[in-house]
Amino acid sequence: MTQTGRALGALASARVVSAEEPGRNAHIRLVVLDVGGTIIQDRGDVPEAMVDSCARHGIRITAAEVAPFRGASKREVVRRFVEQKAAKGADLNELADAIYAEFNRQVIAVYSSVGPIEGAESAFRQMRAAGLLLAASTGFGRPVADSIFQRLHWQDYFVTVVTGDDVAQGRPAPFMIYHAMEAAKVGNIAEVVAVGDTPLDIQAAHNGGVSGIGVLSGAGAEDRLRAEEPAAILPSVAMLPEWIKARKTSP
Repeated sequence: MTQTGRALGALASARVVSAEEPGRNAHIRLVVLDVGGTIIQDRGDVPEAMVDSCARHGIRITAAEVAPFRGASKREVVRRFVEQKAAKGADLNELADAIYAEFNRQVIAVYSSVGPIEGAESAFRQMRAAGLLLAASTGFGRPVADSIFQRLHWQDYFVTVVTGDDVAQGRPAPFMIYHAMEAAKVGNIAEVVAVGDTPLDIQAAHNGGVSGIGVLSGAGAEDRLRAEEPAAILPSVAMLPEWIKARKTSP
């Protein structure tokens, strides 16, 4: 674990144990699932929405500049670009808020017709039937997350949905994972896995001391995910219940 990861991990409750301590092979109790590209399809609309939202307010960026921040807090991404590229004398707070509101509007419209990853809902049901707790975490803000979960009627599967608006720092900081653990009343990182489609998802898992699982259904290429040394890389969330079952029965 990196020095940053250890520092962030120290912010967890006293019940949290590090990955090196006994109990690391404890059975999984909580699964924290990323949203876009992990449980709902990613059609590449989000970077386009970021580019367009910024352009409407005089901030010129490219999709290539957005790409490294897939999985990050969208509010933080907007703020980063505003600080880098805003005209001298601009009110940075006002500009960032306006761009973020426009981005949320566009993404809500996009996700009004985007379907789940194939097999995602079946995976939810299987994991809940096995007694697992599910939480969702997303770099999207609260308005976008609520629009997705309400439309798909997913609220009953999850103990909580944590968004980039709910934490001081988004990924790669592990704070969304810790919020999910708090909501689920799971205090041992050895009992948690975090699943996502981007390198930042896996980095957040490492920084939080939990097992990170990469999925190939979204933005992250396999080589980029593998470079982050996840516990596993799966084709999609549909294969997750079987992976958890196999882990549970292994010595």
